Amino acid sequence: RAAQFDTNTHHSRGIRGGADAAHLIIERYMRASLRSDLKEMLAEQFDYRELLYQMTLRDLLLRYKQTVMGFGWAIFMPLVNTAVFSVIFTRVAPLPTPVPYPLFAFCGLWAWNFFASTLRFSVSSLTSNTNLVAKVYFPREIFPFSAVLVGVVDFVVSATVLVAMMVWYRVVPGVSILWLPVVIAVHIAFTAGVALIVSMANLFYRDVKYLFEVAITVWMFATSVVYPMDRIDGRLGAVLALNPMTPIIDAYRNVLLLGEPPTPAFAAAALLSVVVLTVGWLVFHRAEFSFAENV
Repeated sequence: RAAQFDTNTHHSRGIRGGADAAHLIIERYMRASLRSDLKEMLAEQFDYRELLYQMTLRDLLLRYKQTVMGFGWAIFMPLVNTAVFSVIFTRVAPLPTPVPYPLFAFCGLWAWNFFASTLRFSVSSLTSNTNLVAKVYFPREIFPFSAVLVGVVDFVVSATVLVAMMVWYRVVPGVSILWLPVVIAVHIAFTAGVALIVSMANLFYRDVKYLFEVAITVWMFATSVVYPMDRIDGRLGAVLALNPMTPIIDAYRNVLLLGEPPTPAFAAAALLSVVVLTVGWLVFHRAEFSFAENV
């Protein structure tokens, strides 16, 4: 019995050892595969940078083709929305804000419109280019990335109105404005990550673009775009505090309007943005070989 026990023990240890070795091999393979994918993803974007530029230029021309206002739409819509919400929250239901409400609202809408409009163009960026997706090889993430760059152009154009409003209300940013490039980088990273996910999801499930409009509207009112989120408390406030877009938009107000650095919640949003972009891009990259079968 003792000999049999020793044999069984040795056999069990051998099985466990073999399982541990197999697990170690798989783990090393996954790490090597991950590094290889990340290098390939970055290298492809560098190699096809001219194509990304041309796609962005094409999308800009298509967006404003045969429009009278052209880039003026990037300014007009936030101004109209600001006027509407200003009437509501200054006349109908007055809402205290740390800066004049029109400036508070426009800053939130300025940041939000970049996020929302980019996703609106990204969600159909693959399905509206089926010929290219099915017949020509290049990194398909160029489509949602070009939508992001087009959104950045609109974002910069509409920033002129924000600057003018800050001058009008005599709001001078302090040294905290040095945080602005960091806030913009986090904002773009999160937007690009979500853009990759929704464009890929809409390719496999075409009803995503219809659900998206509902989701983006609900998401806007769950974010501190036109009202301070600290006005909501209780369980609903705790749930809405998990929204990563709120600390990003609040960070714009802090560094531009209030002269303060971003809140600690912004650090969590920055980390989440990196995770969303990395995971979304990696999943997109590994799935793009099956895109042609689903166009």
